Amino acid sequence: IRDMHVRGAGLIGASAGYGMYLAAVKAAAGPAGEIDEHLSRAAAQLKATRPTAVNLSWAIERQLRNIAKGTNAKEKVALALRTARSIADEDADHCRMIGQHGFELIRQIARKKAGKFAAVNPSGRTAGGPINVLTHCNAGWLAFVDHGSATAPIYASHDRGLPVHVWVAETRPRNQGSKLTAWELGEHGVPHTIVADSAAGHLMQRGAVDLVIVGTDRTTITGDVANKIGTYLKALAAKANNVPFYVALPSSSFDWKLRDGLKEIPIEQRSPEEVKKADGWFEGQMVEVRVAPQESPATNYGFDVTPGYLVTGLITERGVCEANEKSIRALFPEQMR
Repeated sequence: IRDMHVRGAGLIGASAGYGMYLAAVKAAAGPAGEIDEHLSRAAAQLKATRPTAVNLSWAIERQLRNIAKGTNAKEKVALALRTARSIADEDADHCRMIGQHGFELIRQIARKKAGKFAAVNPSGRTAGGPINVLTHCNAGWLAFVDHGSATAPIYASHDRGLPVHVWVAETRPRNQGSKLTAWELGEHGVPHTIVADSAAGHLMQRGAVDLVIVGTDRTTITGDVANKIGTYLKALAAKANNVPFYVALPSSSFDWKLRDGLKEIPIEQRSPEEVKKADGWFEGQMVEVRVAPQESPATNYGFDVTPGYLVTGLITERGVCEANEKSIRALFPEQMR
């Protein structure tokens, strides 16, 4: 998790769930009286790997609560495995539902676009072209157990015959967009185009983006969203150009205790070398090259916070809601006790 061989909100949570199961197996092989202490240390170690993603701590705390119900080591291991499987299965199911709700949203936008096109081009094609979706980073199959969050509506639309085209922001410095999202979309047959991160505003000014869909690693009860660095700038550009900006997330990505994302969400800082270097495929192997002077300092924030007022809506497994406390409460009343 720390080295990002496994990354993405949902997959981090699922991996942490199985990590706690493995910790339970190891603890059960040791002294009987030390299993809880061993699990506590494992939980702390896992939580420290990626501080911004709330799915991580959510999965770990869920495991600790359920494992504690066991009266002996064998029961604790069985409960840990059952919980890990449930976390993974729920992630896939929730992302599938996000895809269905997101599809309805995209279909509505497609109908509006077709109507506007027909009004100005009555003798032309009525479809008005594909729906152009801009996304950032990778919130797809490779970031979740299945379907993805931000990509789920795209896949659902494509599979149902609704023409979509995706602008894939490269997402520096690790290029999760150009490396991962573009590969995913290509494998699924979804038309897409990779663009530089700084091109998003230009595309919106030219009317080339119908909506933006991104994922999130942590969302507050007030709708503030922490996502991959660069998301905030895209939200600002969307607001300035009247482009709908949606965030897709399973409920496990909500932090029900936080209200002010800018003040309360911890922002991970990664190695400056990720900014100063780039890696890629060359003559059959992965190579790394330096793209900045060795002596120049660099700062590498992993995430930024997009305030809820810049978010058009949140696409969850229960439906779409506005990014504010009242709407979130209405969709998840059991979390507000």
